[in-house]
Amino acid sequence: MIDVAKVSAVIEEIAAGEVLPRFRSLAEHEVQEKVAGELVTVVDLAVEKALAARLKALLPGSLVVGEEAVHAEPALMAQLDGDAPVWIIDPIDGTRNFAHGRPAFAVMVGLVQAGESVGGWILEPVTGRFGIAERGGGAWMAGKRLKVAAPDSPARMTGSLHASSYAPPEIARRVEQRRGRVGAVKSLRCAGAEYLRLAEGALHFSLFTRLMPWDHVPGTLLYGEAGGVALCFDGTPYKATRYRDRGLLMAPDQASWEALHATLLGEE
Repeated sequence: MIDVAKVSAVIEEIAAGEVLPRFRSLAEHEVQEKVAGELVTVVDLAVEKALAARLKALLPGSLVVGEEAVHAEPALMAQLDGDAPVWIIDPIDGTRNFAHGRPAFAVMVGLVQAGESVGGWILEPVTGRFGIAERGGGAWMAGKRLKVAAPDSPARMTGSLHASSYAPPEIARRVEQRRGRVGAVKSLRCAGAEYLRLAEGALHFSLFTRLMPWDHVPGTLLYGEAGGVALCFDGTPYKATRYRDRGLLMAPDQASWEALHATLLGEE
């Protein structure tokens, strides 16, 4: 349906032209708080606009759901329910890091067809690390096929736990009380950067309680194609339309997913 290499080239070109030149060179007025605790920069807006135009041209008839466009027009989310191919764009994932001169940020693009994730791209502009996945074709970085970490017991697996302000209170309470039962590591505050580390086996798991499609469509496909399991808390697969769900848990295989779920979320 789409030339993966052409999409990759577009993302790299826009990152080189729009993102890197502005890294650590933003003026104060070019960073704003769009809602409490969430920043947006002129670069987010420029990158999303450029990606939307170029990607739609690559796939005539396709639609776009971008984070910043949805903030301005929430009704755009309804496009995810149709049969037309939809590009999902997070122009700068980890905007707070980007705005404060920290390199842990990513440009993320996903492609969804009839509700199924069929393509995922995650680029870290500063490091050049670029994870690419196509449904059924594996997950790749710099010509190397990615493979998730080997499963282990919950106490011996490492990963990040994102269950705070966006989590239902009971889930936040359970995860906070039980984080010592797993190898919890500090969040990078960038889902894209964490998904790259998951897909290459540097981390075993991650738990999220905010499931917006631009944060998770590219990464769950990348992780799944690298051999991992990405399921919502009810044990069913994550999809772009499930952004209202309670949470998402990644693990190296089904057995380790069940063990982590029981450890972090199960009844005592």
